[in-house]
Parts: sequence; C-alpha cells; structure tokens
Amino acid sequence: MRALPVGDGALLVEVASGEEAQALHAELVRRRAEGSLTVREIVPAARTVLLDGLDDPARLASELAASEVPPAPPRARDAIELPVRYDGPDLAEVAAHWGVPEQEVARIHAATEFTVAFCGFAPGFGYLTGLPPRYDVPRRATPRTAVPAGSVALAGPYTGVYPRSSPGGWQLIGTTDAVLWDHARVPAALLSPGTRVRFVPVESPGGPVSAA
Repeated sequence: MRALPVGDGALLVEVASGEEAQALHAELVRRRAEGSLTVREIVPAARTVLLDGLDDPARLASELAASEVPPAPPRARDAIELPVRYDGPDLAEVAAHWGVPEQEVARIHAATEFTVAFCGFAPGFGYLTGLPPRYDVPRRATPRTAVPAGSVALAGPYTGVYPRSSPGGWQLIGTTDAVLWDHARVPAALLSPGTRVRFVPVESPGGPVSAA
C-alpha cells in the first residue's frame, strides 16, 4: 500500500487489487463512522482510494504506509434486486466467448451476487464485481455511439448498468427498467460503493430467456 499526497489536504492510496481497494474503502468508511478518521470524502476506484479533506494527511500517509489492508468486513444490508431481461444484442457473442449457451449466460449472471466496487463514468454508474475471472470479456472493438439507458453490460471483470443513453463499448447482455439515477431521490444514485446487487430475470417481450 502506498499513500501519495494530493494537494494540501488529500491522499491517494494505491493498493494491489480491486479486492484490496474495496476492503480499504470499507475500513476507512468504518473509521469515519466511529469518529477515528476525520475526512470529507472517501472515493474508491479500481485500485485506489482517494481521501479528501484531511486535517493531517502526512500523519495518515505514514500510518497507512506502515499497515496492511484489513480484511473486508462482513457484507451488510440486504442486496438490491434489479429486474433484468436477458435480451441484449451481445448475448450471443458473450455466450460464445464463455463457451456456453445463451441461457447459461443468463443463469450464471443471475446466480451471482455482485458488489459495487466503485462508481464513475456517468452519474449512477456502478462498477460491479462478483463474476469469477474466467468470465471476463473484452470490450467491443468498435464502441456504440449510443447505448440505451438501462442496458446491462459486461467489460473485463465488471458488470454495469447504463443509467442514461450514452456512447459505450461494453458488451450488452440485457436491459432493466430500474432507475439508476434520479436527482429527485435521496440519495440520487441507487447504487453506491459497497452495495450488494442481484439481478432477477424477468420475461422479455419476445419470450423468456431463462436463468433457471
């Protein structure tokens, strides 16, 4: 673990893996909640955690540099369930990449409990981990100029749901009607780092893609 100063009151903490970043983020959030850490923002990413608004960043940097990443705490809260129709235009391509039938892609994906590792790209977009490494998929060679809102997609080790229409190069395997970002809702984002997520299959208009 390496802590790098960012300006006068922030640190960027680098770790070796996404799992360590999630564990470190959870530990720092716990410390802030109990009052042993004073910080304005804690922002996780793929292999880093940014802490902004620190009173004494140098002291915390020394402490973190000399410590190990703690094990991830038990997952709290019930999982958020997102209804999904496994009807994406890249479902067949993902099935071929995995070497399974299309219905098996739906079954594997729906049987997985995901965790939001971090958020980014667009308001409400969470990077969800949980699928074993053998199910990593490459991004599309040619990104789409417009991906519909609610598209459930895969790229590398992550699953994501597009909260609004935008360009994107992820592999689209399904769609959901869940609202990922609503500025009138508190909080506006349905998903936040550490949130547990499960995808629940529903019938597609053209017929079901079974996950059973």
